[in-house]
Amino acid sequence: MVKQIELKLLPQQAYDEQYILEEAARQLGVKTTEITEIIQSRRSIDARQRQAFIMLKIEVYIGEKPPPVPSLLSSISNLPPKAKRVIIVGAGPAGYFAALELLELGIQPIIFDRGKDVRSRRRDLRAIQQFGEVNPHSNYCFGEGGAGTYSDGKLYTRSKKRGNYIKVLKLLVEHGAKTDVLIDAHPHIGSNKLPGIVANIRETIIQHGGAVHFDSLVTDFIIQDKKMKGVVVNGEVEHLANAVILATGHSARDIFKLLHRHKIRIEAKSFALGVRIEHEQSLIDRIQYKKPERDEHLPASSYRLACQVAERGVFSFCMCPGGLIVPASTAPGELVVNGMSMSRRDSRYANSGTVVAVEPEDLQAFKQYGVFAGLEFQKSVEQQVFAAGDGTQQAPAQRLTDFANGKTSKSLNETSYIPGIYAAPLHQLLPTGIAKRLREGVRIFDKKMKGYFTDKANVIGVESRTSSPIRIPRSKATYMHDDLYGLFPCGEGAGYAGGILSAAIDGQNVAKAVAEMLR
Repeated sequence: MVKQIELKLLPQQAYDEQYILEEAARQLGVKTTEITEIIQSRRSIDARQRQAFIMLKIEVYIGEKPPPVPSLLSSISNLPPKAKRVIIVGAGPAGYFAALELLELGIQPIIFDRGKDVRSRRRDLRAIQQFGEVNPHSNYCFGEGGAGTYSDGKLYTRSKKRGNYIKVLKLLVEHGAKTDVLIDAHPHIGSNKLPGIVANIRETIIQHGGAVHFDSLVTDFIIQDKKMKGVVVNGEVEHLANAVILATGHSARDIFKLLHRHKIRIEAKSFALGVRIEHEQSLIDRIQYKKPERDEHLPASSYRLACQVAERGVFSFCMCPGGLIVPASTAPGELVVNGMSMSRRDSRYANSGTVVAVEPEDLQAFKQYGVFAGLEFQKSVEQQVFAAGDGTQQAPAQRLTDFANGKTSKSLNETSYIPGIYAAPLHQLLPTGIAKRLREGVRIFDKKMKGYFTDKANVIGVESRTSSPIRIPRSKATYMHDDLYGLFPCGEGAGYAGGILSAAIDGQNVAKAVAEMLR
């Protein structure tokens, strides 16, 4: 017999297996000796009252054992002779999970990524952190695993209805993630753990007949009779396939230009732009948990804030509790910041992107760029913020209260941002409409989260890569581009995902659509 129940536990009780066993037995009216197994299926935190509780959903097996759970990898067999070949451009979550799905369907994935493998990529991250040197092909956005590998590893998504997110989580566990990601309401892996998991996924792809090529920049498409036949890599080598999946991420601006050059339709879409706001994690914990100190059994607390200012959304984005701010520029001469957390989330800082929605109609000053108006606006802000500095990745900053009051700070708080920050009028460096809405928005946030608006927080700019300003359109039924047979736009760069989990789900869905086409 199997019973499903929910337990409301104090933090210390939620990690005491004996207590959970006894409480389950008490609720079900059975002896503890009759319970053969307890499996946790969901774990979340309820911090609405002064005492925080952990809510556990559990499956209690009485007098029987749970059935064995088969490995998902066991469903991948050897490729059939003369298997169809599909090129995947990009080795991020969309590309890698599309590859795993293709292998399961008996199709060979051939992956090309402009960047380096996760291990080699670390040297380029060190160069940008410590010396301000930006490698345009290997950085926090480009390289194996995509932007998520070294910028946090959050697995939360609100788009779970789009596909089999449980399968994505289970595959991550089979490649080295902790089983906690299967039960936590807001699962997180961490940037110190993800590289190993990503490397394991690559090995799975190769062992089962796929191929992964790094330092392989796609410089052209091979198109015949309005059909996508393959790609040109590094300006010289042609590779042919039965279909091409574009999974290049939100910062692959050259791919958008290449599509446009071939007259393959792309569309402008809304995105968001703003800053990173960094508080002491202890302050966020006091606000959220309503106690002077966080219980050792509770995780570093997070927040999600949103409001409307002058008909545009102002909202927190990619909040990183116990995290760090990192430089996410993808070309020399620009300044972009992002956030990340290690698996333990034990930094003394909390940071979050705090951004304003940008709609195509907001870009009249850039209308001469047509479909690239948003991209050029994004680039212009990044370049202007960089030009205000000393030519390194040092970032302009203000205390939060000074930013809202339009004052340059005389001093700044300490920060997690390794390249360093300097006092500057960030409220003037940002576009006027963005700055005004942010300055009003942070005051509104304080009404929702008392104590948020403080001079102990830093505002650091600029957070501009929240999502792609361009969408590559595709059919809802076939996932294929309407104008080019055999081209399958996928993931964040195509405008259909917003994070690791949603990108991986989209990769799975696109792989299934490719298989359907090849039938």
